[in-house]
Amino acid sequence: MNYRHFLAAGVMLLAAMSPLSAQQRLYPNEFSLSDVQLLDGPFKHACDLNVDVLLQYDVDRLLAPFLKEAGLQPKGELFSNWEGLDGHVGGHYLSALAIHYAATGNKELKSRMDYMISELKRCQDANGDGYIGGVPNGAKLWKEIHDGNVGIVWKYWVPWYNVHKTYAGLRDAWVYTGDKQARDMFLKLCDWGIDVIAPLDDKQMEAMLDNEFGGMDEVYADAYAMTGDKRYLDAAKRFAHHWLLDSMAAGVDNLDNKHANTQVPKVVGYQRIAELDGDKTFDSAARFFWNTVVHDRSLSIGGNSRREHFASAADCKSYADDREGPESCNTNNMLKLTEGLFRMSPTAEYADFYERALFNHILSTQHPEHGGYVYFTSARPGHYRVYSQPNSAMWCCVGTGMENHGKYGQFIYTHSGDSLQVNLFIASRLNWRDKGVTLTQSTSFPDSESSRLVVNTRGKKKFKLQLRHPGWCEGMTVKVNGKEIAASPAQSYVTIDRTWRDGDVVELSLPMAVTVEEIPNVPDYISIVRGPIVMGARYSTENLDGLVGDDGRWAHIASGPLVSVFDTPLLIGTRDEILKKLNNMKPVEGKPMTYTVPGLFDAKYASLELEPFARIHDCRYMMYWLSMTPEQYASYLREEQLKEEMRLALDRRTVDAVNTGEQQPEVDHGMKFDRSNKGNFQGEPWRDASNGGYFSYMLSTDNIDSLALMVRYWGNENGKRTFDILVDDTLLASENVSGKWKRDEFVNVEYPIPADLLAGKSHVTVTFRSHPGHSAGGIYHVRLIKGEEK
Repeated sequence: MNYRHFLAAGVMLLAAMSPLSAQQRLYPNEFSLSDVQLLDGPFKHACDLNVDVLLQYDVDRLLAPFLKEAGLQPKGELFSNWEGLDGHVGGHYLSALAIHYAATGNKELKSRMDYMISELKRCQDANGDGYIGGVPNGAKLWKEIHDGNVGIVWKYWVPWYNVHKTYAGLRDAWVYTGDKQARDMFLKLCDWGIDVIAPLDDKQMEAMLDNEFGGMDEVYADAYAMTGDKRYLDAAKRFAHHWLLDSMAAGVDNLDNKHANTQVPKVVGYQRIAELDGDKTFDSAARFFWNTVVHDRSLSIGGNSRREHFASAADCKSYADDREGPESCNTNNMLKLTEGLFRMSPTAEYADFYERALFNHILSTQHPEHGGYVYFTSARPGHYRVYSQPNSAMWCCVGTGMENHGKYGQFIYTHSGDSLQVNLFIASRLNWRDKGVTLTQSTSFPDSESSRLVVNTRGKKKFKLQLRHPGWCEGMTVKVNGKEIAASPAQSYVTIDRTWRDGDVVELSLPMAVTVEEIPNVPDYISIVRGPIVMGARYSTENLDGLVGDDGRWAHIASGPLVSVFDTPLLIGTRDEILKKLNNMKPVEGKPMTYTVPGLFDAKYASLELEPFARIHDCRYMMYWLSMTPEQYASYLREEQLKEEMRLALDRRTVDAVNTGEQQPEVDHGMKFDRSNKGNFQGEPWRDASNGGYFSYMLSTDNIDSLALMVRYWGNENGKRTFDILVDDTLLASENVSGKWKRDEFVNVEYPIPADLLAGKSHVTVTFRSHPGHSAGGIYHVRLIKGEEK
């Protein structure tokens, strides 16, 4: 019986398996986090620091939305940042407390977790129907959905995504600590959700699932794994969203310009359903999605998306242009998906990606001193990142950031029967209780190209030790008690099947070659990679505006001025020439894994040092480098320098801007709408409104009273397209874009705003309202801009 069928057949027995931890019941190949001790190194530092950060958060403020919605008196003030998504970070925080308690045994974390569960229990009891959530005015929302008005989800801020964090928090409290009350509350919440969607037909469900819903399919699949109750598996499948599932299962990539972290959690659920039920459609969809995102849509650090969306092949250069690079939440969820697929098919390819994303992206998203979390990691040369602070920035990546740094021990080791897999080279100690074996891994990887494992046993123990031979390492060697054994090919596992004795030593040599990797579909931009480690460089510390975020709605974005790519270090030469110089790296004394590279850069940057990207903080940096031959560069300079100057000039003039039709920017700008649609054309998102409908955004003026509104249109529209543009309900302009320009290109139009509409205002509301029988738009971008630069 294969693993999947075994798991499906045994799911009914999970509750009776008392010797196993809850974590092992749900994820049979894992060791409990409490059985994997991190030893001194960057991952232990990150975990310990994150405990300190978690203990700075005000639990009563995180609980306030739940109490308010339950009709109970909150004990703290609601957080103001990201108002409308109230409660989402509270769910993440509950997960983080459970995870970090399991990883460290810190009793204050356990005390806080217990308090949160007791307060949420009060909310569940007060609600009376099993519900727990902080969604503002949630009672009205859920009743409307139950009654068939699924379109109401668009009037709220991703409500199912929000409540999913509560589901996950309660589940995790059981998974990582065995808390039975949390388990009971989780299942009651699951029953509530089934009641909400029970009257909906498949068409209504599909329409509702166009709105981001997190991993609702995953938590229902987990409820099935916990109980064996098929109602939960059926509910998981109802949350499948066939727009994505059917396409992925058919091997069709339909991800262009789609909000990335809306999609990844869905697929975590697909994998979970496939794992538990053996459904081939879900299996195929999960595997195709993983391969597509990892191989075609990820940067060298393992992260994906820009401006939160997957780029089309034609627009991948925007990775190097935009300040908003890969989002941390996406990688958090891609690691969950990878863990799940590895459970089903434990191959080195999955572990290789996991290592790449963990060492380069996730580890880099925590500030190593104050512990703040990163939202966007810009890939633009010469840009920077900003960090959160406790009790201030309630971003989504604060929520996943709370969880990330406690899970470092989760995938270092896995097991199956009498086989033990060593997946990651991280200093740690494993207590394999079932076998009476302790395995201690000593390594300073990647600073050293080696790892040493010591096996301690109570008597002789026979088992298979499986060591990952990474795909990036062609020359790995393995010795057991000093004797070399045959290695397997790269990107596979070396299996040592023997009877182990106390004190046996396994030594691994892991030589790391230097390679370069291109931005997908953009060969002109490369990153430098040593082994699995992306090597970056510090560029400057100038104009690090908003380095530590506050309660500002857009404080998660590094809003300081962009640097021209032509002012950053360039790699000029053929690939062979560049690699030859990189292979002549010179170690910098006293700085582990830090190098200078003679002759790689021009004289201005001759002393530039390469170091692991994850160690670069509080500065502008280089992750990707413009790279081409001298002849290519001369041509590129002629074609692109003026475009770059114009792009930067517009950026400097911009006071506020909205990418219309993109989820997060529109939510950030308080969009309201009626009879409005969105889509994508020529690689750019748009929004319109029809037949008297409208859409509006609240834009910051920065208290400037001399501004213009810049609107982007397609230059060859037809049909009825007459509409009004209003500023705070005052007509700014009436426009008709049908047949106005008659050219196949985008057109930017500036509308000067009278000073009296701006005087004394920090914000204005801009509205696009269609005339009866006409459409307003499509509108491709909206900006408030200052006057021309002199």
